[in-house]
Amino acid sequence: MHHFVYCNGVLHAEDVPLPQIAAEVGTPFYCYSSATITRHYLVFREALKGLDPSIYFAMKANSNLAVLRTLADLGAGCDVVSGGEFQVALTAGVKAAKIVFSGVGKTDEEIQLAVAGGVGQINVESEAELASVSRIASALGKTVRIALRVNPDVAAGTHDKISTGRKEDKFGIDWSLVPGLYRKARALPGISATAIAVHIGSQITSLAPFEAAFTKVRDLTLQLRAEGFEINHLDLGGGLGIPYDHLSNTTPPSPAEYGDMVRRVLGGLGCKLSFEPGRLIVGNAGIMVAKVVVMKDSPAKKFAIVDAAMNDLVRPAMYGARHEILPVIEAPLSPGLTPVDVVGPICETSDRFAQDYPLPPLKAGDLVAFMTAGAYGASMSSAYNSRPLIPEVMVQGDRYAVVRRRPSLAEMLALEQLPPWLADEPKGA
Repeated sequence: MHHFVYCNGVLHAEDVPLPQIAAEVGTPFYCYSSATITRHYLVFREALKGLDPSIYFAMKANSNLAVLRTLADLGAGCDVVSGGEFQVALTAGVKAAKIVFSGVGKTDEEIQLAVAGGVGQINVESEAELASVSRIASALGKTVRIALRVNPDVAAGTHDKISTGRKEDKFGIDWSLVPGLYRKARALPGISATAIAVHIGSQITSLAPFEAAFTKVRDLTLQLRAEGFEINHLDLGGGLGIPYDHLSNTTPPSPAEYGDMVRRVLGGLGCKLSFEPGRLIVGNAGIMVAKVVVMKDSPAKKFAIVDAAMNDLVRPAMYGARHEILPVIEAPLSPGLTPVDVVGPICETSDRFAQDYPLPPLKAGDLVAFMTAGAYGASMSSAYNSRPLIPEVMVQGDRYAVVRRRPSLAEMLALEQLPPWLADEPKGA
């Protein structure tokens, strides 16, 4: 469920008509619904009722300060994967003790930043990283809780580029090495190794991979306890999928179904459980609005060329992802739908949002909304083709605010400078 609906024939974000936002901030832009973010978080928390869950929002999905503050006010922590994300989470008001630091390639500088800042947990992904965390924490006179992130060799059944739990993936520690590393961790200073972490991928649309991975984690917990280890905390990651396109027949499990499975597999261990949802919370809470620049017909295709591009929303180009596309002004029932390729202006064939997508007649100047763009939309955008990052807007009821403005080209160029040997006037002028 989301809060982007037609009212009197105009698509609204909660109680705000999208053309009103477009007139003020220009297109393209991202728009987030506070009500949807809140609802999705509360639904997920309710699904885990009785498990006393800790929920850490995976902020790689959306790192906007307003989104993070909305979730922090609801009680969420953050799962971060870089030193920059750690500092952004703190800036948004998330307490350091409610931050989990994940990621396969943490630098010493990032580890020091997190440990010195009082991070709640570090998910360790290798023996070398384990030694680094111990060394850095000891030098700072601190003890930090760590979890070894295990690789359960479970195929998530999701896109190859976002599957993280197979033995050939770069993530986690090989299953056979985990007991030995816990033995080493027990002897190291500066760390408290009482947790296990697992995360097998993103946009998972079946419970079977989760259950397979969590069953392995349960068995590992019992094995380690039998060896005298105090394992009292399980970090189960995220990855539960969401519906993207009404043309797809895929219906992901509900949070309630996911919660029932977790109770069945892990409820009797007496462990504190942590979860790191990202897409599940913000995916359907955000859209991207663009304007049709021109309609172009050819003998083979009909194109709607919009002012958004793959640099603004890269998921279709990177993953072959499909987003539902809606006209902002609701179309009449006739003359019906026509297959259209919706494309951007970038000189890449991959700058295509949809192929043969059924849309009503469109013309230059019409607004269209790319639905379910709140996760991995703005956070993965770039300035390719010297296109400024697009604004982000948050709506609450009948109010809205720009929560990241569009930078000017002058601001973008201010980050660059010519070397001394090119600083004079161009010679070829």
